[in-house]
Amino acid sequence: MTIGVFDSGVGGLWILKHLQEALPLYNYVFFGDQVHVPYGDRSIKEIRDFSEEITKFLINQDCKIIVIACNTASTASLRYLREEFPNVFFVGMEPAVKPAVENTTTKKVGVLATPATFQGELYNSVVERFAHDVEIYTDTCRGLVEQIEKGDFSGDETKNILKKALLPMIEKKIDTIVLGCTHYPFIIPLIKEITKNKIKIIDPTEAIVRRVSFLINENNLNEVVNKKEKFDIYTSGFTDDLKIILIKLFNEEIKINKLEWDNKLKLNNK
Repeated sequence: MTIGVFDSGVGGLWILKHLQEALPLYNYVFFGDQVHVPYGDRSIKEIRDFSEEITKFLINQDCKIIVIACNTASTASLRYLREEFPNVFFVGMEPAVKPAVENTTTKKVGVLATPATFQGELYNSVVERFAHDVEIYTDTCRGLVEQIEKGDFSGDETKNILKKALLPMIEKKIDTIVLGCTHYPFIIPLIKEITKNKIKIIDPTEAIVRRVSFLINENNLNEVVNKKEKFDIYTSGFTDDLKIILIKLFNEEIKINKLEWDNKLKLNNK
């Protein structure tokens, strides 16, 4: 059984790593749409078109479960993809406001995410349902995704972007921060440094792993297959940039496959 994972860039690799560690007996196919990163400033239709074509590619790779490892893409396309591909199980990213509300004692929570996530129906629905008596402070951390894509997890520019976002929230007495973008777990150590390890960080990765495991067991998808490799990695961007991230995350060099978008927004093997 094959599990597909896609993201606008490298953030989904964090999800992939934890899925593979928790559920090692399955094949994995990852696609990072690095040529279009970040998705956060794009239109809903554009993101939906990208997501639909990536989904078709992953289905052609025999993926039975597809993890949309991107909050922005989940906001824009999760419902649409479930309607268009009813025979595939989709797992999307939902801003983890509910566990943040359950953990806060100051009743003040910070959320870091992209503009598209904050404007989306999914985020606003979660806030309406669970954050009645809690103050929510938000920041889009403009430029942070690009820094992480470059493999800069702790440099001065990355630190300055985070300080600009976090310090005003700290002044407001937040005690919990929600990572509303799959790129952001890469810089958890830097967040801990800036907040002096005094703020609880909500990373939704464990919830995604639990959901995938549930779908496997609930739908009898737990057949084991012989794998040629641990997983297949695809990108629409520069393989050299991705290679740096993969080595940092997996401590080994992994083969990277290149796909290219044509002028009709179709994916083709290079």
